[in-house]
Amino acid sequence: MAKEIDLLNPEKILSILQSKGLISEEDARKILVTYDSAKARILKRIKEENEGGEPLPWEVIPETGIKSSLTGKPLSEEEILKVVAEELNIPYEKIDPVKLDLNFSSKYITRPFARKHNLVPLREEGEYLVVATSNPFNLEAISTLANTSKKKIKLVLSSRKEIDKIVRDLMGFRSSVEKASSSLSSTFDFGNLEQYVKMRADRELEATDSYIINAVDYMLRYALDQRASDIHMEPKRNEGIIRFRIDGVLHTVYRVPRVVHNAMVARIKAIGKLDIAEKRKPQDGRLKTKYRDREVEIRISTMPVAFGEKVVLRLLDPKFMFKDLHELGLSGKDLSTFQKFIQHTHGIILVTGPTGSGKTTTLYSVLKKLDSPGVNIITIEDPIEMVYEGFNQINVNPSVGLDFAQALRHILRQDPDIIMVGEIRDYETARNAIQAALTGHLVLSTLHTNDAPSAITRLIDIGIEPFLIASTLIGVVAQRLVRTICPYCKEKIEVEAGEFRNLGVKIGGEHSRVTVYRGKGCSKCRYTGYLGRTAIFEILPVDDEIRKLIAAKAPEDEIRKAAMKKGMQTLKVAGVKKVLNGETTIEEVLRVTL
Repeated sequence: MAKEIDLLNPEKILSILQSKGLISEEDARKILVTYDSAKARILKRIKEENEGGEPLPWEVIPETGIKSSLTGKPLSEEEILKVVAEELNIPYEKIDPVKLDLNFSSKYITRPFARKHNLVPLREEGEYLVVATSNPFNLEAISTLANTSKKKIKLVLSSRKEIDKIVRDLMGFRSSVEKASSSLSSTFDFGNLEQYVKMRADRELEATDSYIINAVDYMLRYALDQRASDIHMEPKRNEGIIRFRIDGVLHTVYRVPRVVHNAMVARIKAIGKLDIAEKRKPQDGRLKTKYRDREVEIRISTMPVAFGEKVVLRLLDPKFMFKDLHELGLSGKDLSTFQKFIQHTHGIILVTGPTGSGKTTTLYSVLKKLDSPGVNIITIEDPIEMVYEGFNQINVNPSVGLDFAQALRHILRQDPDIIMVGEIRDYETARNAIQAALTGHLVLSTLHTNDAPSAITRLIDIGIEPFLIASTLIGVVAQRLVRTICPYCKEKIEVEAGEFRNLGVKIGGEHSRVTVYRGKGCSKCRYTGYLGRTAIFEILPVDDEIRKLIAAKAPEDEIRKAAMKKGMQTLKVAGVKKVLNGETTIEEVLRVTL
C-alpha cells in the first residue's frame, strides 16, 4: 500500500524518472508547475469520451510536453509506464490489436465494465488470466474480475489509450456484430452457389440497420488506425472472414457470422451506391470518409465467389498517396535523374512494375509536384484512384465506349499541358500517347513489365515504331515496394558476403562477413521485424546513345548493358544499397525482385 501511495504521487514518479536519466531536476520542476492544468485537460477529455477513472501521473506527465533527456523527443507515456512497471515488478505490454482474440476478451468482461475501469483480458496462462490495465491500483475492479472469471489475475501494464481503443473499437465492433446476428435470421442466406430455401418473403436486409452501421464504421476506423491499405471481406460456408493488408501482408482480424457478413456487404454496397440486389456480377464503387481531419477515399470492389460476395475495400489515404519525391525512396543520383525527367515539357515518362508496386503513388506524387495554376493536368484512370481537385480526372467507362484510347483522342482538344494515362494496354492507347507527346505534351503512364529496358520491348511488341519511341521517350522508371526494418527492434547482424550472390552483387571477399540489420520483432511491428514500406527503383534515362539503340531495334540486353555502363542501377542493386543502409533485408529484396 505504501508503494501504491508513493506511485500515485507525481513527485515520486518524477524522482524515479530523474534517477533513470529520463528528465532533469529542472524538467521535474517545470512539470510540477504545469501538472494541474495538464491533469484538468485530460480529465475533460475523459469525461467527454465517457471513460472512467481519474488521470494517473504517467498519463498527465506526457501532457506537459517535456522532452526525454535520452531521446530528445517528447516524453511518452510508454517510457513512463515501463519505469512504473519495473517499480511494481509487473510486465509492461504494448497490445497488438490485430492479434487480440476478441472472442476470448469478451468472454470474461462486458464492454461497459471494461470501459469504466480501463482494463481488458488478453489471454490465459495456466490458471492465470492475463489482464491489461492502465491502473494496477484499481483493486475493486481487479477483485470483481477475479470472482466472475474464477481465475487468478496476472496484471500487465498498458496505456489507457491502447486499452480504450480496443474497448471502444474492437469490443464495439463485436457488440454490434452480436446484436446484429441476434436480430437477423440465420436462415436468410445470399450465397451464390449454395442456395437455401427462403421461408419468408422479407425483402433484402436493410443496410440502415444501426448495428450493421456501427460494425462497418468500427471496421473502417480500426483499419485506418492500423495503417491498412486494403480490407478483404471473404464469405465462407458458415462465417465471414475479415482481413487487413498491412505493409503488403494480410492479417485475419475478425470472424463474423455469415448473416452479419451479408448485411455488412449490403451496407457497404449501399453507401458505395452499388446495386444491392445484383449479386451475380462484379461491381465497383467508391466512397469518401473523414479520418483524423483528412478525407480518405475508399474504393469498393465486389466479386461473386463460391459462398457469396467477396468485397475488397482499397483505403486511399492522401497522407500516403501524395509524397515528396525523396519520401518515395528516391535519393542521390536517382533522385536528380528523376527530377530532370519531370522538368521536360513534352515527351513520355513510363513507370513500370507489377500490381501493388507503388506506381500510382509515384505518378500522383509527380503530378502534385507539377500542379500549379499555370498548367492543365488531365488524368485518364481505370478507376480513379483518388479524387484530387488539382487534376481533371477522367474515369474510363468501356460500357459507353470511353476507353483509354478514346479518352486520349478527345482530351487533346481540352488543351492539356500534362496527361497521365493510367495504363498503356494496347496499340491504340500507345499510339495516341505517342501522338500527344509529339504534339508538345508531357505524358506519364504505366506498363506492366519486370524492369525498365523491357518497357521499350513491350512498346515495340504492341506495334509502336521504334523511331517514334526513340523520339518521344524521356525515361523509364521500374519500381518495387520493400518492407522497411522496424526502428524499434532494429539490430546489427553479420552475414556471409555470399548471401548477396543471389542478388547478382559481389561484396567483399568470398568468405568475408558483412554487417547488415534486421528487426528482432516487437509489439510495434507485430513481431514481423518490419514496419512500413519504401520503394526501390531502376531508372533508365533515354539519351542519344539509347535512342540510337532503340531506333536500330537493338535487343533488350544490349540496351540494358548500355544503360548500366552509364550508371543505371538494377532493382537488385538498388535493393542491396538499402540493405547496406539498414533500411531493409536481403530476404525482402529477394522476395520482390526474383
